[in-house]
Amino acid sequence: MFSKNTVLAAILASVAVVNNVDAFGVHLNTFSAPSATQRFVGMSAEIGEESSEVEDFIVSSDDLSSADSTSAMDSDAVEVEPSGPFLHAQRLSENRIKFRLHEKDTGSPEFQVAGMTERISYLTSHLKENPKDFSTRRGLVALVNKRRRLLNYLFTEDVNRYTEIVSALGIRHKAPSNVESREDKYGRFPKQKSQRK
Repeated sequence: MFSKNTVLAAILASVAVVNNVDAFGVHLNTFSAPSATQRFVGMSAEIGEESSEVEDFIVSSDDLSSADSTSAMDSDAVEVEPSGPFLHAQRLSENRIKFRLHEKDTGSPEFQVAGMTERISYLTSHLKENPKDFSTRRGLVALVNKRRRLLNYLFTEDVNRYTEIVSALGIRHKAPSNVESREDKYGRFPKQKSQRK
């Protein structure tokens, strides 16, 4: 395809572009790699030039007045608002700390419901901005159902704890009621006609 000399010339030219070296000053038939000392001398020459440039930018402490620099820095300072996910993580940890039962609590219904409520509010705000995000909507519905089941469990275990957490977090939740028997539910209606046999 290409001769050996053509390939070597292309490689040498590409290396020369990277290193800013005159690529074709070397005779290709007698091409040999530079020795380690030649490379070291070349690098030290480049470093020596760069270090002299760096020294030009060093400023002594006498040149700067601390009062002027601090006032200039204060006037130029721009306040950056924290991002939504950062605020969400902060609120999530605050809610979990507030509703945990003891120091190492991670599984109590109150702890879980508090975390889920914050996640639900975050996902709801996300869906207001991105109404076509259907995978997030599916996750939100699953999270709401899981929280509902936890609240149902808490209601059956301790009604006082249930009412405290629902009122503290502002959750709209209908407490589960007892399931009526068939006679209680349909007893007031007339019986069906008997079936012919």
